[in-house]
Amino acid sequence: MGLTLYQRDDCHLCDLALEVLAAARVPEFESVFIDDDDALEQRYGLRVPVLSEDASAGELDWPFDVEAVGAFLAQLSRGHSSP
Repeated sequence: MGLTLYQRDDCHLCDLALEVLAAARVPEFESVFIDDDDALEQRYGLRVPVLSEDASAGELDWPFDVEAVGAFLAQLSRGHSSP
């Protein structure tokens, strides 16, 4: 499961999202800053922070809390174990 957190530089909400992910004990994830990428800016713009899972294209938009992250990860796990 490849997780990515899309975020911006100097983003207070992104800092809060990182705290939530740490509290939820999210496995390793990649941080991608959208500021200098026109395509990512177009896609995520005002939505950041966004937690995304590469294989399923599942996304969890802010605001999210520990419970929402847990539910998102559980949903992804169920999707990956389906035949």
